[in-house]
Amino acid sequence: MPIGDVCIRDVVVASRETTAREAARLMAENHVGNLVVVEDIGGRRVPVGIITDRDIVRNVVAESLDAGLFTLGDLGARDLVTAGEDQGIYECMQQMRINGIRRMPVVDRKGGLVGIISLDDLIQLPAEEMSELAKVIVREQARETLTRR
Repeated sequence: MPIGDVCIRDVVVASRETTAREAARLMAENHVGNLVVVEDIGGRRVPVGIITDRDIVRNVVAESLDAGLFTLGDLGARDLVTAGEDQGIYECMQQMRINGIRRMPVVDRKGGLVGIISLDDLIQLPAEEMSELAKVIVREQARETLTRR
């Protein structure tokens, strides 16, 4: 199954000019722990970085810096690892493991942002499948009970 089928499509984004304070506010308002930093390139939102709440705490708050002055661009961009929307789920998991990352922007063939996938999202997939399998067992047992009567 392609990662584009399971990724979260409603991505909260910011620009490099967004202050750390504005970023924290965006995260709080949208109940997310990260923002994808994007640039508008040819009318497409192209991911150029990712900032987490932890990045802001470690690099701004813990250093007693003014969150209203420092921008996401000031915080520096790590090498961004993205997943192509046609990539398989297993391939994405391997990419996350190899790079030691918990979340990846998902992009189309032209590099435009289409979604985001996180470790939490990937863990939830087999959990949902196992839950469905468990329901089969319960349903089968109920059916057997009815047919014995």
